[in-house]
Amino acid sequence: MTDSGFVIDVRSVPRRAGSMIEKAWTIQTPERLGAEMLGIPAGGDVSFDLRLESVNEGVLVTGTVGGHAVGQCSRCLDPIEDDITVFLTELFAYPNSATDKTASEEEDLERIIDEEIDLEQVVIDAIATDLPLSPLCTEDCPGLCQTCGIKLADAEPDHHHDLIDPRWAKLADKIKPGAEGDSK
Repeated sequence: MTDSGFVIDVRSVPRRAGSMIEKAWTIQTPERLGAEMLGIPAGGDVSFDLRLESVNEGVLVTGTVGGHAVGQCSRCLDPIEDDITVFLTELFAYPNSATDKTASEEEDLERIIDEEIDLEQVVIDAIATDLPLSPLCTEDCPGLCQTCGIKLADAEPDHHHDLIDPRWAKLADKIKPGAEGDSK
């Protein structure tokens, strides 16, 4: 396995059911973690506060992972920031344990390899599923005007555009207020 902040050596966790250790550390993530509109940027700090508990079939990892997410509002495109914390609960199976032997390759079973567990994919999945797909700067963000692109929160209250159906556009040019034959 590669040596990254996501990899934990589990030799320090005794292989007696109920034995546990607690670990807390912070790393800088090499790649962005999260969704397209909101995530922890590459180089951002990711903090871990985990409990590694020995169970019959492997090591149960529980705790929190957090960081400072940045992105943009999905309606008005303003920058947004948020501190996020996700909760992890994941079993990493010992090699040749009953769980390891009975699990198929298609199952999402994490495994201990060379006395190490790699949390990277678990953390990526937890953060991605916890973040909103369409983050908002405020819950009632009105977004942008579809016609001119102005931010509606900054626009005048009566902001609107008189749109004419293109099929009637030539006729509208002929019927203007004050034009000949106008009944007004």
